[in-house]
Amino acid sequence: MLNKEPAPHPIWPSPARGPRVLIYSHDTFGLGHLRRSRALANAIVGDRPDASVVIISGSPVIGNFEFGSGVDYIRIPGVTKLPDGDYRTLNLNVDLDEAVGLRQALILQTAKAFQPDVFIVDKEPTGFRGEVVPALDYLQAVGCRLVLGIRDVMDEPALLVPEWERKGAREALIRYYDEIWVYGLRDVYQPLQALDLPEEVNRRITYTGYLRREIPPTPSLTKYPKITKQPFILVTTGGGGDGDDLIDWVISAYEADQTLEQPALILFGPFIDRDKRRAFVERIAKQPKLDVMSFDTKIERLMRKADAIVAMGGYNTFCEALSFDKRTLIVPRTRPRLEQYIRAVEAERLGLVRMLSDHNEPRTPERMAEALRALASQRRPSEVTIPGLLDGLDRVQERLKALTEPAIQFTPTYRQAAE
Repeated sequence: MLNKEPAPHPIWPSPARGPRVLIYSHDTFGLGHLRRSRALANAIVGDRPDASVVIISGSPVIGNFEFGSGVDYIRIPGVTKLPDGDYRTLNLNVDLDEAVGLRQALILQTAKAFQPDVFIVDKEPTGFRGEVVPALDYLQAVGCRLVLGIRDVMDEPALLVPEWERKGAREALIRYYDEIWVYGLRDVYQPLQALDLPEEVNRRITYTGYLRREIPPTPSLTKYPKITKQPFILVTTGGGGDGDDLIDWVISAYEADQTLEQPALILFGPFIDRDKRRAFVERIAKQPKLDVMSFDTKIERLMRKADAIVAMGGYNTFCEALSFDKRTLIVPRTRPRLEQYIRAVEAERLGLVRMLSDHNEPRTPERMAEALRALASQRRPSEVTIPGLLDGLDRVQERLKALTEPAIQFTPTYRQAAE
């Protein structure tokens, strides 16, 4: 007997079930994409308890995180970025092309089996090496709404434009996506402005505001060091795979300046290099005002306890610093992308954070010590009034209701022109 393809389903949920949302998390490196996808998924089921959300992810640590009722995930084979910018498979003993083919097949099969009403693709319009395109073709044909969600800053235009042209991302944006959600504010930064998109595509863009973060409902099982029982600075590098320079700079400040009063807790992240971690631990052990933790999946609780934050300025950490109203020093990475630097420049311009960069000035212990000392007198984000700053999850919930509203049948006018 021949297998039949699933019959196309309506473009809105049937009365018998709540909406179904499929999220593709572009997570070839670090934790940023996974943590953003988790925030979206938890907000969706928090607003619609009858919703079902599936996250597709290649992250090796996705099972360590807590998800709301109604959220589940499918783990596809992981890939990892090499120091030269290339990629390899994370665990499988197969070449990269075969791994991508396997990932692509699993994504498509998930789309066919789950039959989502909305498909949210994180960051890359075509996915990693085009792996999402077959699922986009299938889901578009059966009436699923397609959404691209991107952070507030992608990269400097001189690099973003040729990269998207090479990947066919601009064409995919025009052809497939019903809506584009920018998880930031237009007045802060417009990440797609340099792409010269058609006006009909620009009309599909919604600036949601930043994605507010909440304290996880259950307590962390991680035991916090004694240093957290007093006011302390939390130093975090996210996943930790590219945070060596920041950690080294903070440690060197305490080594060089014994008059620094406020202690600091350094959070490594799960992807820090093992040898560098060992060397850092040895140096930290010699400093009475420093302590260290490996990894905390409920970092929000640790951030709430902290008096101030020192971070590289990735999207999620920035959202958390705003959400918990913390005095924050951003030390942005400037290689291989300027994403964090651009965000830090704009946030400092608005008075939300302070920035310390080695982009044009030397990375000396004295500069870091001075910046750490100045945190105590820095303004909190709440002292700056920016309308809609943390309304991102509210706007996402509103747009999902609009996309799954049965009273409004959506027929995009651009598809005929794109075919």
